Amino acid sequence: MTRRQLEGAPILDAAAGKKPTRTPVWFMRQAGRSLPEYKKAREGIPMLDSCFMPELLAEITLQPVRRHDVDAAILFSDIVVPLKAAGVGVEIVPGRGPVMDQAITTRADVDNLPILDHHVTEVAEGIRIILDELTGKQALIGFVGAPFTLASYLIEGGPSKNHEKTKAMMHAEPETWHALMRRLVPTITAFLKTQVEAGIDAMQLFDSWAGFLTEKDYREFVLPYSVEILKEVDGVIPRIHFGVGTGELLAAMGEAGSEVVGVDWRVPLDVAAERIHALNGPKVLQGNLDPAMLFAGPGVIRSEVARIKAEAARAIEAGHATGHIFNLGHGVMPNTDADAITEAVRIIHEED
Repeated sequence: MTRRQLEGAPILDAAAGKKPTRTPVWFMRQAGRSLPEYKKAREGIPMLDSCFMPELLAEITLQPVRRHDVDAAILFSDIVVPLKAAGVGVEIVPGRGPVMDQAITTRADVDNLPILDHHVTEVAEGIRIILDELTGKQALIGFVGAPFTLASYLIEGGPSKNHEKTKAMMHAEPETWHALMRRLVPTITAFLKTQVEAGIDAMQLFDSWAGFLTEKDYREFVLPYSVEILKEVDGVIPRIHFGVGTGELLAAMGEAGSEVVGVDWRVPLDVAAERIHALNGPKVLQGNLDPAMLFAGPGVIRSEVARIKAEAARAIEAGHATGHIFNLGHGVMPNTDADAITEAVRIIHEED
């Protein structure tokens, strides 16, 4: 395919370390959940089914771009979509999250785990529909889940508060763990390639549960596989790497190879930049408004936005960062007022 050549798209300029025309912003989980038009569009359709319906996934992806004036669309999908596409039995249970038909407990289970070996044509078609509507200033960000988070869902059988089965396998059966990671990487990269070849402009590797790990465990059991995935699109599109509760892992996550490192709301951006810079040199920062602040009214949002922009500016001035993409420190909460999101974007876009 011929990739779109976007000139002056704020997010891509920031990701490249150039000065954008305005502070770029997009929000994790901006597509869906909080929008009334999303609830109407997906009424009666299971979550995972909607991720395989090209017209619907395109419509849901585009809804927040139309409503909020964000600088990028984020592909409507879920981190377990490539597992589903490969033939793994998984459903998203409302109020709980992804639940597996059968948890992985043995090496035989790992060896029998299906691997995605084809393009997901429904997603590729949805991407083409999205790109037809986006302007030359609006990027489309694709995403995949990192192998640790997918492995945890598979081992625990669903969401977990403590990831005890995951950590037990990691330490008591390291060969089985590494075999599982080696089996997941090709599925994740195949799904990423589907998105890249369909025309996404940037991508995010999303590691929901990495914050439950020590740095030692992250480096030994996770980092090599995240490096492998990000290397697949090195030099092709900008890469963002984000995890939740990963303040102590930021330097290690910076080693995975992305141009942009996402920071959750727990660590000030200038502090995060110092941690990342210490081992990796300067990178672009993404983040990091606390999603709960969207409930606190425009005055609080304005104050928090100013603080975060100032932290980013200090990091750039100190040579610890090369740019800043505004985002939340995690995803939009389901009961967030859509008008509050629109107002937050307007405030973020105001002249500094």
